[in-house]
Amino acid sequence: MPEESVHYEERDAVAILSLARPDKLNTLTDAVVQGVADGIDEATKSSRVRAIVLRGQGRVFTAGYDLTAGGEGGWGSPYDAPTVPHREGAWDPVRDYQFMNHNVQRFMKIWHCPKPVIGQIHGFAVGGATDLVLCCDQLFMAEDAFIGYAPSRIYGTPTTMLWIYRLGLEHAKQFLLTGEAIDAETALRIGLVARVYPASELSAQTEEYANRFQHIPANQLALNKLLINQAFENMGLRTTQLLGTFFDGVTRHTEEAYRWAESFGEKGFREVIRERDAPFGDYGERSRGERSRGERNRGDGKKGGPGSKPGKRGKDD
Repeated sequence: MPEESVHYEERDAVAILSLARPDKLNTLTDAVVQGVADGIDEATKSSRVRAIVLRGQGRVFTAGYDLTAGGEGGWGSPYDAPTVPHREGAWDPVRDYQFMNHNVQRFMKIWHCPKPVIGQIHGFAVGGATDLVLCCDQLFMAEDAFIGYAPSRIYGTPTTMLWIYRLGLEHAKQFLLTGEAIDAETALRIGLVARVYPASELSAQTEEYANRFQHIPANQLALNKLLINQAFENMGLRTTQLLGTFFDGVTRHTEEAYRWAESFGEKGFREVIRERDAPFGDYGERSRGERSRGERNRGDGKKGGPGSKPGKRGKDD
């Protein structure tokens, strides 16, 4: 039997989707992304389920995309077409867009689900993790957790690009131009998350809140969610996501990006991430004993680490 990537269970009126790769910091692979999409579909079809909680097993929510799963071996795409042998360094932007957009469409199942979805963030959620979790209707966060889009510094742009819609202009630029890590206190203050709890209470409090939705008619919930979502879709969400996904491919195929990715083999992944984050003092630069305000978990992890994305050429590798 294949290893379970996402665990699904129903507790009372709540479906719990748990990213189930704790030994790899729940880094995102094709199987994980598909597992989330399948779990949302299953919860949507269940007459018992009134709300959904998305969380991660182990010490973090997810450390982003798993760089070790890049290329044909780890990522699928619903698109194919005749092609010619590519010369070294060539990039097919259509294949790259289709490959990454396949992830976006699966993340957006959360957005389109007619039932409320609460994202539960503990430890950290960085890079591609934010493309996933920002699709949720509400975010609950542990008081010692942090969130951020480290690939803003090199090698990526947000694909679901819900930052601007959740934060507004000033804060979106503040945190996307720098990729700065956001602690729970700040996330609550700027309206990125709905509630913050002690880490030991987060799961219980999130489930208790999610169970409240059973006291509201399902059709009422679905119509209110649709009404709110369409307002943001009318503000150009689809076009923003198209550009975000395409630009993400562009950032992974610049000369700077090629050299950055090649340096993994020369310096090691952890050292390259540390150098990227050193000017900002976050993510990979944080020492084991260091404690920042509201942050107690390390921002560097094995098998991808914070801010990881799929291989630089995706399906073209």
